[in-house]
Amino acid sequence: MKRIAFAEAFILILAGSMCIPCLPAQTVQFPALDPDPQALGFARRGNYSWQDIGEIALWASTIGIQGASNGTAQAELIRNTAMELLSKPDLSADAKERGELILTFVHQRFLKGYVENQTRLDEIFRTGRYNCVSSAVLYAIFAAAAGLDVSGVMTKDHAFVTVNTGAELIDVETTNPMGFDPGNRREFHDRFGTLTGYAYVPARNYRDRTPISQLELVSLILTNRISELERQNRFSEAVPLAINRAALLKDRRNPVSSPFFTDPQRDLIDRLLNYGSSLIKSGQEAPALQWAALADGQYPGDERWQEFIYTALNNLLVKLVRSQRIADARDALDTHAAILRRDNFNRLEAMVLDVELVQRSAAVRTAEEAQALLQAIDTARNNGIINESRIRELRNFIILNEGERLSSSEGFPAAISYINAAIAGYGRDSQLENAVRIYRNNRLAELHNAFADLYNSGDYERAARFIRAALEEFPGNRNLTQDLNLVEKALREL
Repeated sequence: MKRIAFAEAFILILAGSMCIPCLPAQTVQFPALDPDPQALGFARRGNYSWQDIGEIALWASTIGIQGASNGTAQAELIRNTAMELLSKPDLSADAKERGELILTFVHQRFLKGYVENQTRLDEIFRTGRYNCVSSAVLYAIFAAAAGLDVSGVMTKDHAFVTVNTGAELIDVETTNPMGFDPGNRREFHDRFGTLTGYAYVPARNYRDRTPISQLELVSLILTNRISELERQNRFSEAVPLAINRAALLKDRRNPVSSPFFTDPQRDLIDRLLNYGSSLIKSGQEAPALQWAALADGQYPGDERWQEFIYTALNNLLVKLVRSQRIADARDALDTHAAILRRDNFNRLEAMVLDVELVQRSAAVRTAEEAQALLQAIDTARNNGIINESRIRELRNFIILNEGERLSSSEGFPAAISYINAAIAGYGRDSQLENAVRIYRNNRLAELHNAFADLYNSGDYERAARFIRAALEEFPGNRNLTQDLNLVEKALREL
């Protein structure tokens, strides 16, 4: 008697998920958001005297620096030096000659060595080191004290001053002791006043030059300090300087408009955002969101805050959902809903809901739970929260999981019936249809193997009844029909 081989069944396997440790609590001391009262006082003065410019320049050089030089003593030094300059017998009444003498004077008295990043006036008095901004401010103070009409000039990467003699505007390259009216031949004297020859300083090609006021020139001290702090990743220290620069310049009568002179209000928002971005970069998303609420509340109106809030909250939610803290993610999203634009909220809600549905999917244990989850997915689809492609993926995941559960607990027919009902309800789907084919093949293998057991044991009557019932379940199936023919032949031969 021929024995019948057993068919191989197909098995569906689902992967599990990984848990990430919980996030640590974070506490950050934020920089102050209110300007120094002195900045507001300086802004209100107007018609700045040379003494005012000196006082403001020392303030801009030292604010925020612990242990900075004594401003009162240095202000006194400026006053005494100005009086000394004004009492010089060779201080010409001619504006051009006077301007050139002042440049020689400040180099002999104060300016000892050029250092690119040394933008502070107090450091000139302490060390003699200077750059284009600090030397230009120093010159402007003493030139104004001597009665000259002096203004600032800036280019893309440089600052200097001009002297208006009434007849001409003369450039002064303050980083060079021979920089008065650069490019012109001039006499050169020794320390005793004896003419020794001539010096020639090539004129710089100052492209796209922008005239600025003395106050705007002084504000470049703060601009340069901000740039240096941010270059060192000291973003929190840069914030108060930007706030004070904006306060100092807020009441300007004719504010300069130039790509080289950064708008103080926009520059302030840049610094606030840069500090917040440094928090995000260091993984401190919750403090970054607190900072955004504070800073945007005090300095509102810039659309960039919305993108910042979205980025910070997105990063926080990703951390929470990866550590399976879905409820915390939902709470965080709901807490910040009021400060999120609706489209940004929807994008983040879609992410959280997606992970929430996946997590719930993996925990389904009953038909009721599966049905409730499918209804939640349908609601998300109807509300437009999750796109159609992802809806289909999530829904299929639930249906296939439930089909696998049914196949294990109730058998392949239950799984086939369930998935066919889902196809009838949601429409044709190749993934679901493939699952039905697998379960049908598994069921056919199961029926064939059960028949083979009866047939191989010689119980042909029972085998015949069994295979006829199987053909009622799968009418016309070729393999089952062959089994029936085989057992009927065996019965006839008895």
